[in-house]
Amino acid sequence: MARGVFAGAVLVAGLVAAQGGMADPVSERLFTHKHWMVEIVGFDDGSFSCVAQVSDGDDTFSVWADPWNPVKLQFYSTSWDFSDGGSADLGVQVDRRSPWSLSDAELYQNSVLFNLPEGDASTRFLMEVVGGSTLHLSNDSGSKVQSYSLAGSSASIRALTECVDALADEGDGNPFN
Repeated sequence: MARGVFAGAVLVAGLVAAQGGMADPVSERLFTHKHWMVEIVGFDDGSFSCVAQVSDGDDTFSVWADPWNPVKLQFYSTSWDFSDGGSADLGVQVDRRSPWSLSDAELYQNSVLFNLPEGDASTRFLMEVVGGSTLHLSNDSGSKVQSYSLAGSSASIRALTECVDALADEGDGNPFN
């Protein structure tokens, strides 16, 4: 799998270089399993990120990761409009486990974004996603907003990790960093 992920990183790097001043990200699908897909995404500033995503029509739940930034959760819906920006407190619950509180999640256009803090709590959260069946998103008063299937999340989070490892292995050319 890592060779395929690395080949995807090289392909995206070539696409980014060929397009020069592109405005939109370029992505390459690396893996699909059940309801999930994993992609490597190249941005116009030359940076890369990996994303594992589950979609249900116009609604998606994504886990963004790279070696240099915190893991970011993204909840997206075409029916949401956060053009005024801001932040919100929300809850996330995997199956019937205890809910997680995500305080000060960023509201941006059609997305709710939240950086997972480093540490054991974030690892436990991702392990719940890997072992779960359904993720429930709710507002701060506990009312359900959306649910997402986690079928295929175990293999997809593993593929996401391999993508991030491939990006880290590519590095910046300095073997002492």
